[in-house]
Amino acid sequence: MNVNLIKELRDMSGAGLMDCKKALEASNGDIDKAIDYLREKGISKAAKKADRIAAEGLSSILIEGNNASIVEVNCETDFVAKNEKFVNLVNTIAKLIVENDVKTMEEAMNLKTDEGTLNDTIVNFTATIGEKISFRRFDRITKTDTQNFGGYVHMGGKIAVLTLIDGANEQVAKDVSMHSAAMRPKYVTRSEVSKEEIDRETKVLKEQAINEGKPEDIAEKMVNGRINKFYKEICLEEQDFVKDSDVTVGTYVKNNGGSIVKMVRFEVGEGIEKKEENFAEEVMNQIKG
Repeated sequence: MNVNLIKELRDMSGAGLMDCKKALEASNGDIDKAIDYLREKGISKAAKKADRIAAEGLSSILIEGNNASIVEVNCETDFVAKNEKFVNLVNTIAKLIVENDVKTMEEAMNLKTDEGTLNDTIVNFTATIGEKISFRRFDRITKTDTQNFGGYVHMGGKIAVLTLIDGANEQVAKDVSMHSAAMRPKYVTRSEVSKEEIDRETKVLKEQAINEGKPEDIAEKMVNGRINKFYKEICLEEQDFVKDSDVTVGTYVKNNGGSIVKMVRFEVGEGIEKKEENFAEEVMNQIKG
């Protein structure tokens, strides 16, 4: 069987590789008949949902020994996000990631499952559940024996934060994760902020000061103070600690004999443009469908 033909059918239908192979065999290599075959079997239902927006879902954390995973899996409605089968799928994905040393989404989607690959499992689940399901992102972290993970999941999985701390205990790491869930830091330290982002912010702040009527030399001096405030807003170590605003997060960790190695924060649907539909449009879409 022509591998390129199987790939083409998979791209067109969204069905798994084995299903595409069977469909092409049953239709003697005729791709149009193969699509009909998949539709008849209910396998290509997933493809019809490919252009929908999946901005709901769950994030999850799994810690096993010296490895930890954090994942985000999306669906279209909050109703499905609370479905036990969907929750089990998210937990299955988190376990697959923590047990396999994968670094890219392509590697993750090719992990073996009972249905072939993780990609096949997600496609089949989409067809079964009736909504677009998307495995959006993940991170996998390995720690040393002197380091500790701190995992925190908020609002039943709407926000998940995984923190890696060196030299301090698990509770300190969890405190940092809880802080991050609430305060939404983008980076751990200043060194992680790109020059482009700082240049852009500097330009904006300088224009603001000039528009306030300040001379250019005074405006430049004001920018330095405002940039420090900007760092304090976006860098975890420089934020005031939510449990004790007298110290920064960095100071809190240092006072407990540790340092922050890494922090990963997933907020479900963050950055995904959500589709807004009014009731009339929804009814018309159902009639057309």
